[in-house]
Amino acid sequence: MKIGKFELKNKVIIAPLAGYTNYSYRKIMREFGASLCYTEMISAKGINFKNKRTLEMTKVKEDDHLVNMQLFGGTKEDLVKAAIYIDKYSDCDIIDLNMGCPVKKVLKAKSGSYLLKDPDNIYEIVKAVVESVSKPVTVKIRLGQTKNTINVLEVAKKIEKAGASAICIHGRTQSDLYKGKANYDYIRIVKEQVKIPVIANGDIKSIEDAEYVLDYTKCDAIMIGRSSIGNPWLIQNIVNHFEGKELSEPTAIERIQMVKKHYALLKDEMGEKLAILNLRSLFSRYLKGLDVKEYKLRLMKITKEQEMNDLFKEMEVKYENS
Repeated sequence: MKIGKFELKNKVIIAPLAGYTNYSYRKIMREFGASLCYTEMISAKGINFKNKRTLEMTKVKEDDHLVNMQLFGGTKEDLVKAAIYIDKYSDCDIIDLNMGCPVKKVLKAKSGSYLLKDPDNIYEIVKAVVESVSKPVTVKIRLGQTKNTINVLEVAKKIEKAGASAICIHGRTQSDLYKGKANYDYIRIVKEQVKIPVIANGDIKSIEDAEYVLDYTKCDAIMIGRSSIGNPWLIQNIVNHFEGKELSEPTAIERIQMVKKHYALLKDEMGEKLAILNLRSLFSRYLKGLDVKEYKLRLMKITKEQEMNDLFKEMEVKYENS
C-alpha cells in the first residue's frame, strides 16, 4: 500500500490517540512492527496562534518515520493555514485531517465528526489543503453522525475527488461514540467504490479481528487504536502472523522491562514530572494480568525518578523467576 510516494511495509497502522501517541509511544509501536503511526490530534488554531505546546507537537525526530500528523479544525481557512505551516516546518511524512472525532469538546469547535453533516464543505476543505501542500493528505472519518444519517460513501467519494491520498474509516457513527460494535459493512462498500487506499478502523483487538476485517472489507490496511495501549505485543503478533513468523506472548519480566523503557523514553521526551504522570495511564495496561495493585497505588504518589527506579527494582525481584 502506498500513501503518496510512501510505501508501507505492512498493513498495520497505529491510530491517533489523544494523550498517548506522542513520540515515545510511536517509537515503541514502530519497533514492534507498525508501518505507520499517527500523531495525537493537533489543533489547527493552536498552530495558527503559535501556541508553544502545540508547535512542540509538530516537531518530528529523525527516527520517527513514517508518521502522519493529524490536524483538527472547523474551517477551511484554519486547516489550510495550519497545513501550510506543517508542510513547511515539520518533518512529518503525511498530513491527516480529522473529520471523525466524536468528543464534545471537538464538536463544540465545529471540528471532527461535526463536519460530516456537509460533504460539500468536506470536499472544499480537503481540496484546498491538498492544493496548498506538497505532502500527501489523508482524511479520517466515521460512518456519519447518526445511524439515520449515514453518508460515508458520499463523503468518501468527495474526499477522493478532492485529491486525498487515502481515507481511514472508523466503523461507528458520531452518536455511537465508542459504544456497541464497529460496522464493517459500510467500509466494505466504500472500498468497492473508491480507488484510493482505504484503512479500516474500530474494534481490532486480536489477530483474528485483524484477519477478519482485512478479508471482509478488502481494505488496504487496518488501524489499531485503544487495544494497542500497553500492548505492543499485539502489534508484533499481528504483523508476524501475516508474515508467517513465530508468535509470542511476553513474560512478566518483559512486561516490566517495557514499562521501564517507556518511562525512560517519556523522561527524555518531556522530563521527569510529566513522564511519571503519563506513565500512570499506561502502567496497568502494560502489566495486565499481574498482581500490581500495590505498585499502582504507590505510583500515584511517586514524584521522583529514584522512587520510580526503586519501584521497578522491587517488581523485577518479585517476578524475576516467573
